[in-house]
Amino acid sequence: MDRRVVITGIGVLAPGGVGVKNFWNLLEEGRTATRPISFFDAGPFRSRVAAEIDLDAEACGLTPQEIRRMDRGAQLAVIAAGEAVADSGLTLDPERTGVVVGSAVGATTSLDEEYRIVSDGGRLDLVDHRYAVPHLYDYFVPSSFSREVAWAVDATGPNTVVSTGCTSGLDSVGYAVELIREGSVDTMVAGASDAPISPITVACFDAIKATTPRNDDPEHASRPFDASRNGFVLGEGSAMFVLEEYEQARARGAHIYAEIAGFANRCNAYHMTGLRPDGREMAEAITAALDEARLDPTAIHYINAHGSGTRQNDRHETAAFKRSLGEHAYRTPVSSIKSMIGHSLGAIGSIEIAASALAIEHNVVPPTVNLHNPDPECDLDYVPLTAREHRTDVVLTVGSGFGGFQSAMVLRRAA
Repeated sequence: MDRRVVITGIGVLAPGGVGVKNFWNLLEEGRTATRPISFFDAGPFRSRVAAEIDLDAEACGLTPQEIRRMDRGAQLAVIAAGEAVADSGLTLDPERTGVVVGSAVGATTSLDEEYRIVSDGGRLDLVDHRYAVPHLYDYFVPSSFSREVAWAVDATGPNTVVSTGCTSGLDSVGYAVELIREGSVDTMVAGASDAPISPITVACFDAIKATTPRNDDPEHASRPFDASRNGFVLGEGSAMFVLEEYEQARARGAHIYAEIAGFANRCNAYHMTGLRPDGREMAEAITAALDEARLDPTAIHYINAHGSGTRQNDRHETAAFKRSLGEHAYRTPVSSIKSMIGHSLGAIGSIEIAASALAIEHNVVPPTVNLHNPDPECDLDYVPLTAREHRTDVVLTVGSGFGGFQSAMVLRRAA
């Protein structure tokens, strides 16, 4: 358990650009990537805006056969994993390398489309399998995501899918870290991917009014911590990492973005969407992650918030920061990148880890855009509108998911 784990490779596909450089430029410049949904006719839905990726999978290296075989979420994961491995400069040892991919909804987009085909637009009581694609089974099992990544990077070690809703991206990386620490592997290709912008997913969040109906102003629809916020903007994306045992990375002279110093998760065992107003469970996860990192709360230089833009979440999170960090919470910059790239469900936790590692790399805190009128109950320093130069050696990134899942991770500059 004393083995240290560091990030030596990052791959990101996010709304507004493909690749780490485009992703960081968008965050640093405070641009938004939200727009009217273009993937299907969203006219009948309550929320008709999303953060989509302009993806040319073939230009990103996938063959036509791979594109036909894989759900869009799997494509994003494979492309991001390829970028991460190339960025690390590491020649992977297949037997000592594992894969973990997080996803909240798996291949929902492909399943949604295939159901419409085999049911003749929903008119058939019994679906006609003769019209199904040969890859229907791949869409049905979420494990296809991690399998595709393992095939792509030639990793024959432990292989797992983590699905804990909107904390999947944090939990998948946290699990990968544990495998390296315990000595099961020396290297992990880990992260998360979701491509949920489909009619069934939009309908799900419409049903519980979790997404914003601000359809006439997509660019400013995502407003975490703002008094006028009224729900999150659905997004898509993937972030994958090469995680290495520290001594291995140092011995080969690898560039190290950050060390993953602590991780913890909790569940409130309380309600499917409800959150306790005192933020207790998230605060417990934060405290446990700090304890694992052997850090005092005052060591935190920046908090990458979940910041979904729902009234309940933003207030719950604010309370959790105060409960776990005490007065230091008021002195610590906090921001939500969901204001720019939307909420990609299971993928967002990994994308936020990437943002946290890059904040350490560049000593810049990304902004919370569209924050003009802070909610009086959200009274911390949320870095409104523009990025801020700020010495950032230790970052806390957190996630909160329906079902009561709460996760926290501490990243620090590697000594």
